Amino acid sequence: MLAFATDLHDEGLDAVLGNVQDRARVDGLTMAVAYHDARDLFPHNPAHKVRYLEGGAVFFRPEESHYEGLRLQPHVAELVTTSDPLGDLCAAAGDRGMSVNARTVFLHSDRLGFMHPECATQNAFGDRYLTDLCPSNPEVRAYARALASDISRYEISAILAESLHFHGLTHGYHHERYFEELGAIGTYLLGLCFCTYCLETARQVGVDAEMVHRSVRDELVRRFEEDMIEEEPGELRRDYLATFAGRQLLGYLDARTQTVTSLAAEVSAAAAEAGTSVAFLDLSGAEKGFASGRPTGDAAPTISWQMGIDVAALAEVCNTVEAAGYAGDPDRLKLDLDAYQALAGEASRLGLILRPMPPDCRSADNLIAKVALARELGLKRLAFYHYGFCRLRALDWVRQSFATA
Repeated sequence: MLAFATDLHDEGLDAVLGNVQDRARVDGLTMAVAYHDARDLFPHNPAHKVRYLEGGAVFFRPEESHYEGLRLQPHVAELVTTSDPLGDLCAAAGDRGMSVNARTVFLHSDRLGFMHPECATQNAFGDRYLTDLCPSNPEVRAYARALASDISRYEISAILAESLHFHGLTHGYHHERYFEELGAIGTYLLGLCFCTYCLETARQVGVDAEMVHRSVRDELVRRFEEDMIEEEPGELRRDYLATFAGRQLLGYLDARTQTVTSLAAEVSAAAAEAGTSVAFLDLSGAEKGFASGRPTGDAAPTISWQMGIDVAALAEVCNTVEAAGYAGDPDRLKLDLDAYQALAGEASRLGLILRPMPPDCRSADNLIAKVALARELGLKRLAFYHYGFCRLRALDWVRQSFATA
């Protein structure tokens, strides 16, 4: 079950582990050890019902030698000044025979992006997206490897690698405003990175990166200046983009995918040296269903390419690929999982995260059906999001789903 260090601090480490193990019958806890800024509702938190998380911070005690000579350095959360949340959790969980995983948000970092804008992604007009570090940037890649290696010092079973890829324009910041319509294509093009390193990566695989850059910029200028945007399909597909720069643009996208796969491989290797596995979190299901729990269109992994994610390749270089199963309808979830399994080849290479709470789940029966599906498919990992966000009755639903499935 996923949780924050602040959940453990506010409610008490033993109380949380007791709820997770005894009430939900879950055998492990995944704590966010590096996370972004957020404001969230915590229904059963005894100290804060609404809390601002400390953005761009790590919730463990870094070992400085891992980051020696690096431009990017971890920012230690205020909570760590009085404790070591990850170390304390590992010790307490070990006493209970429970496993610990480390949820790590690698590249979506408002703090590091604002401190080091040269490491952030850059759009076709040269504007930096300061909440997103670029996977092509060698300083960013070095930091990601160091972070994985550092976390793996702890007695954890796996790193749940989140945000180890490119992000789209709307992934976001606070109070974003987009009043003019750019269409699905324009919105995607405005989110592409054209920093020095992304351009060079594309050149190395034979792409005319300058032509792609110019074509994307010209198309965006056209869309900024026109009063009306021609009607476009609701769901963006790769082949729609070839109309602007032909195969060169598709080659540019392929280079992005290779960048993400190679970075994931490097992070996995860094963790493996300390005996820790890496589960790559593909948030395509969240892109489709996070707000409503009612994803539509094709199966979730059909949009993974937009973030540079190749599920099949990542299943080879990481221990598992985790799907965000943010769908209320079990039949829709099956559609998504069948698509993931077709790409990964084996269910043993797949994991699943479910939300035992609205908007995905409003009854034990709904969760029972989804857990039964996960077991039927033979998925390697199953996790629940999120201890602090749900009402405690959700833990009863989790227990019932295990007992029934």
